[in-house]
Amino acid sequence: MRSLRTRITVTIICVIYLALAVTTLLSAVFIRRTESRKTDQLLLMLCKNGQQSLDYYFDSVQNSVERVVSFVEEDLKGVSDDELIEHMENARDYFWMMASKTKGVLTYYYRIDPSFSTNVKGFWYTNLSGQGFEEHKVTDITLYDVNDTSKLVWFTVPKHEGKSIWLTPYITDNLDVRVISYDAPVYYKGQFIGVVGIEVDYSTMAEEVDSIQFYNNGYAYLSDENGRLFYHPRVDVTDTSVSHEIPFSMTGESSFVRYEYNGEAREAVWLPLSNGMRLVVSVPVSETKGEWMGLVLNISLGTVVVLVVASLFLMIYTRRITRPLEQLTEAAEQVEKGNYDIDLPYDEDDELGRLTRSFKKLSDNTKIHINDLNEQVYVDALTHVKNKGAYEKMAEELQEQIDRGNPDLKFAIGAFDCDNLKVINDQYGHDKGDAYLNASCGMISSVFKRSPVFRIGGDEFSVILKNEDYHNLKALLAQFDARVDMINASSDNPWDQVWISKGFASFDPEHDTSVASVMKRADELMYDDKRERKSSGKIKMR
Repeated sequence: MRSLRTRITVTIICVIYLALAVTTLLSAVFIRRTESRKTDQLLLMLCKNGQQSLDYYFDSVQNSVERVVSFVEEDLKGVSDDELIEHMENARDYFWMMASKTKGVLTYYYRIDPSFSTNVKGFWYTNLSGQGFEEHKVTDITLYDVNDTSKLVWFTVPKHEGKSIWLTPYITDNLDVRVISYDAPVYYKGQFIGVVGIEVDYSTMAEEVDSIQFYNNGYAYLSDENGRLFYHPRVDVTDTSVSHEIPFSMTGESSFVRYEYNGEAREAVWLPLSNGMRLVVSVPVSETKGEWMGLVLNISLGTVVVLVVASLFLMIYTRRITRPLEQLTEAAEQVEKGNYDIDLPYDEDDELGRLTRSFKKLSDNTKIHINDLNEQVYVDALTHVKNKGAYEKMAEELQEQIDRGNPDLKFAIGAFDCDNLKVINDQYGHDKGDAYLNASCGMISSVFKRSPVFRIGGDEFSVILKNEDYHNLKALLAQFDARVDMINASSDNPWDQVWISKGFASFDPEHDTSVASVMKRADELMYDDKRERKSSGKIKMR
């Protein structure tokens, strides 16, 4: 059967565990939602920062080209070769100034349509070494079909579109370098005369994108609005034998998406760039879980620690509560066995304290009542000394000590017989016989006043000597005989005299195995004394 302490402790621990479990679960949900929002916000912030940086980069290129277009269209005063040559020198100086102030410019050019002029072709400057722009031999446009927009795209596409345009990455003619360019058509009096453009090094753009990083395996990449990759830090988009497309749709202004790449779940956010591209910032879902899972783990560990500490505290505290109840239970068991000498130390001013004090008072009252009953049960009604039942009870207690082999056990038993009781009863009446017994009993009790005196039968008494009386037995016997002589010499009535035969035997642990054997020897010595006194004439009546 479980103890009350165990049940209280288990119940409270279960309640605490359930409360902590619910709290931990709610915390995990809250942290997960918070961390998810935090991740989305960080992704969006990185993407916006990247968008601003790339847009600034692209806008600077676009702005330079548009300003050059405005300049050349205003500067162009005629279409003769001399006017075109003078115009080209003016454009050359202005374009150099604008390109020098623009970051990442690999080449810049101003080309005249061969159908407009066969002698003035324009110019093309490159900065392949990073040391400054140098004029490069221009591409011979007459070798291409200017109506085919799949060739010579930097010239044919803006001519065909009739507007400024960002071109997707391509390999430049003659230079064999991957670039991205912004090109604008130039018109004179509504007639197309050529193209102004800037080519930007693809690697410069890639560096801008690579600088956007998130967690350990987060990165950014570029695509067009249809999802075709322009740049990816982990994909070779120059390999035209493989289709490079992202696995989700990009429509609208911005969006958060989840997708799978190489078997790994990822989440991303994308934003449109000013050149028509899409900037995507992507991160593995597993890494976004890292922080909130760590927090949940820490909370779980904290929960375990709190549960352990709470359990220890409860075991100690419930011990304080249940200990008085355990003491009451133990006391009740002792009372049930007849032991009323119980110790109940708990005395606080609470329900348990009041219950403890009430139980102790009840036990004390019961003990007093039982003692009163014992006195009535074990007391002889005539002489008011202990009766035969009391003698047998004490003999059982001594026998238990003998059986346990108590080495310190020392006692003696005295047997007494009141002579001439029948004569007094017959000659003077039973009331005088009772007076004779009371006088004899009083005589015995006065001498052996430290030892219990028992009335065993009608005229038979016994005494059990221990401690001081046991050690002073000889002196007590001498005192007994002296008092008998004194009483008999001073008493006129037979019933006031005391004629007592006696015998004493001491417990011998080497020969005695029972109290009865000691009592038997005392009886034998008492009868020996009776016979001797009769033969000597000491037993007589006056």
